[in-house]
Amino acid sequence: MLSKVTLLGQLDQGQGCVLLLGGFDGLHIGHRRLVERAKEYGLPIGAMTILGGKDGQGLFTLDERMTIFQDSGVDFAFKLDFLKIKDLTPTEFVGLLLKNFDVKAFVCGDDFRFGKCALGTPETLKEVGRVRVEVEELVQVGGEKVSSSVIKGLLEQGEIEAANILLGERFFLLGNVVKDRQVGRTIGFPTANIVYPNEKFPLKTGVYETRVTVDGKEYKGITNYGARPTFDDSTVCTETYLDGFNGDLYGRKLRVEFARRLRDICKFEDVEALQKQLTEDIGRVRNHD
Repeated sequence: MLSKVTLLGQLDQGQGCVLLLGGFDGLHIGHRRLVERAKEYGLPIGAMTILGGKDGQGLFTLDERMTIFQDSGVDFAFKLDFLKIKDLTPTEFVGLLLKNFDVKAFVCGDDFRFGKCALGTPETLKEVGRVRVEVEELVQVGGEKVSSSVIKGLLEQGEIEAANILLGERFFLLGNVVKDRQVGRTIGFPTANIVYPNEKFPLKTGVYETRVTVDGKEYKGITNYGARPTFDDSTVCTETYLDGFNGDLYGRKLRVEFARRLRDICKFEDVEALQKQLTEDIGRVRNHD
């Protein structure tokens, strides 16, 4: 029902800690405020993350979430299976956490709800947990609260730049480069192809400006996320051309960061027309056009 992943250092079973409570399928700017609040205690910080939640696909895969947590200074994560905890009463849920951790404080947003029928509130935490509870007001942008659902809506619309502002970093895909048709290299645009996971919330199909770091060097790129109609291929894929990179990336784990959406995917009359468009795309990226 609950499993832990150590990210920074070690957490001894009896060591005091601060727990961040929420769904946490990543971290947006509201969540990051919770992390900073937790750091004030000078204790190991644990982030809760829900698997198989009622909202279906998460913004980030479990592997991606772990990198986000680690980069933010979270010491460990604890995974909870939604189907196994959804019928717990608020008291049972808090008891599960107190049984597994020596909790010195809980940190959550003022909209945090938990337990069967979402009856648990921050006030319930204070009453049942009998430990300090830090409650942060929700962060709002443009009069609307920042949330994963709002960010998902922006991704659906292709508004990647707006989504990135709410995330506090670029939306990204983490995965291993796989061999595909290898058509790109024959037209002067070799690509690194990564399978987009089914459990990850999809962004709007299109051609995106991206960033990829290889061996410590950041490369600008263009990424096609979607089908390849010019080649009559309807399979949705993620293929990235790294401007200026020469080398073999097969089997390497890459983090593709989406900076902005350049255009829709088009079916071109021939390969030459596609080459011309790709040259224009990478020119826009190089010149910040």
